[in-house]
Amino acid sequence: MGRDLTALFDPKSVAVIGASNDPAKYGHAVAAQALRAPDRRPVHLVNRRGGTVLGRAAATSLAEIGEPVDLVVISVPGPGFEAAVDDALACGARAIVGITAGFAETGPAGLARQRAIADRVRAAGAVLVGPNCLGIADNTTQLYLASDGFAPGDIALLSQSGNLALELQLRCAPHGLGFSRFVSLGNQADVTLVDLVEDCARHEPTRAIAVYAEDFGDGRAFARAAAAAGKPVVLLTAGRGTASARSAQSHTGALTTSSDVVAAACRDAGVELVATPREMTVVLAALNAGVRTSGRRTAVFTDGGGHGAIAADAAEAAGLEVPELRAAVQEKLRTVLWEQSAVGNPVDLAGMGEQNPGSYADTVGGLLATDEVDAVLMTGYFGGYAASDGGLGEGLGGGGSALAEGELQAARAIVTHRRAMPKPLVVQSMYPRSTSCQVLADAGIPVFSCTEDAARALAAMTVRDAGGRPGVATLPPAAAPLRDAGYHGVRGLLSAAGVPFPPAREITDEAGLLAATDEFTGPYVLKALHVLHKSDAGGVALRLADRHALTAAYRDMHARLGAPSYSVEAMADLTDGIELIVGVNRDPQFGPVAMVGLGGVLTETLHDVAFSLAPVPARRAGHLLRALRTAALLAGVRGRPAVDVAAAAAVIERITAVAAAHPEIAELEVNPLLVRPDGALALDARAVLA
Repeated sequence: MGRDLTALFDPKSVAVIGASNDPAKYGHAVAAQALRAPDRRPVHLVNRRGGTVLGRAAATSLAEIGEPVDLVVISVPGPGFEAAVDDALACGARAIVGITAGFAETGPAGLARQRAIADRVRAAGAVLVGPNCLGIADNTTQLYLASDGFAPGDIALLSQSGNLALELQLRCAPHGLGFSRFVSLGNQADVTLVDLVEDCARHEPTRAIAVYAEDFGDGRAFARAAAAAGKPVVLLTAGRGTASARSAQSHTGALTTSSDVVAAACRDAGVELVATPREMTVVLAALNAGVRTSGRRTAVFTDGGGHGAIAADAAEAAGLEVPELRAAVQEKLRTVLWEQSAVGNPVDLAGMGEQNPGSYADTVGGLLATDEVDAVLMTGYFGGYAASDGGLGEGLGGGGSALAEGELQAARAIVTHRRAMPKPLVVQSMYPRSTSCQVLADAGIPVFSCTEDAARALAAMTVRDAGGRPGVATLPPAAAPLRDAGYHGVRGLLSAAGVPFPPAREITDEAGLLAATDEFTGPYVLKALHVLHKSDAGGVALRLADRHALTAAYRDMHARLGAPSYSVEAMADLTDGIELIVGVNRDPQFGPVAMVGLGGVLTETLHDVAFSLAPVPARRAGHLLRALRTAALLAGVRGRPAVDVAAAAAVIERITAVAAAHPEIAELEVNPLLVRPDGALALDARAVLA
């Protein structure tokens, strides 16, 4: 059930240590907020000088209060923080919010102090948010312990940035969105992001969880908590660049950036990953509508060709489909539209709205009613007839015209249609603040000023299929550590797990070379071992027909490279084959992350890869392969037969399971994995130990 955070969000009493009359001090802002609800619970202000703070008598210490305090906020200079924590625990505090900074963020010494404090708090059976945080708030229990108030609503906001939290509140307000809870994460010395996600998932007034995080702590645990939340989780994060991949030793490491890892975890867990506060607001507004679909077929409805074309492009860029409507649906639409209207998709009124505003509602109703459409995006001028000032100048109809009244009636009719046929409906309007658009927004129909926002909102209202959202894989028990990370040691490890390889033998001289030819027939492959990127270095020779060709290749390669050992292998039949790459990189926060994609020597050039948390079940592996840009190659093109994707997926499952069971392996890679119409065969493998 997770940790009990009742004392944090609904304490019996509160004390603010460091309460101040000085507006420049954080203790002033927190104390002022705490006093907003003095009748809900006792609120005690503590200042070491005593006196009066904000018109209330202040105690000089917690002990002077003379009674237990459930939750204590500490906003004092750094050197006094430990003593304040000890005082809080001594007076029976079950929860502490540490505003004070100067701990882990300052270096090793600060981290040691922080760990010691967290240990004391946990030993006392209490919980600590922070330190180095900006407070908490719970509108559902009238708990206000942050510097600013948050409009009430049903979104829990968990943030490592105070300013971003304030920006989100400003952006959410026009959409009628508010917050059930706010928690500034701080250093997460005790209470972690995972603890808070789990608690907010159990919090009935919370319908969605918005997260801004720079440090996930245990990233896989966060993904598991988000997947199990039973309510939408929207994540905004930073630092998802490529710098972490620069020193990687293999193809997999070079291609797996932190951005790929976070995106993979979010896809697996069903988390909505966003890039900006604006996008987070768009997604939250969409999810607040409460209507979702599993289909991507989108009808674009407009009153102008330009808006329709732009919206169709935006919808497809967001991953939606804009299919042409079938003849029967087009004929039904023609019964409510005039001759020059376009009905193929996009559906364009072509000026009919100015003659009959009711045509907006009639068309929306017709599109919502058809089984060919999963969602509707309405875009363009709607709202302008009733707008006295829509932010872009006055609408054509002005505020009191017959057109304005007709548009208002159309807005009410659209609401009625959507209630009768609850499919996702999103509106982009040149006049989003108009009376007509407000009617839609008040009914839970998201309205945006930007086309791309409307398309992103619809994408958020589309539920991914099971293959696209498989859940967070459970890590297997750790296996016996790999001792031999050489080529044949890695081959042996994977072979034991059922990964097929061609016959091979490691050799160090010509005698071993000739012995290999007695074990299996040609044609042969010769590889120089312990050479990175063997192909680029000339360390791979293919299609060596017999032992004479093999011997000649060995002498040439050894003279050039002088490798300590070589591998002689049976040459695989490459006919009609596709080369894939399968790799697993162990991320410090999210654990093993798998990468699959088009392989061979052009892997890094083509960069056609997909990611998932490992281990990857075969069904998920097949989904990843079919989502590649070059997936058409797997199905067969220009007369080539389709390859055995199911066999490849089964091998991917085995490779990723091995990597997940070996925490000592930092990187594991099979490149290429040859996939033919009759199966899959691993042709090369390597591992990098942590």
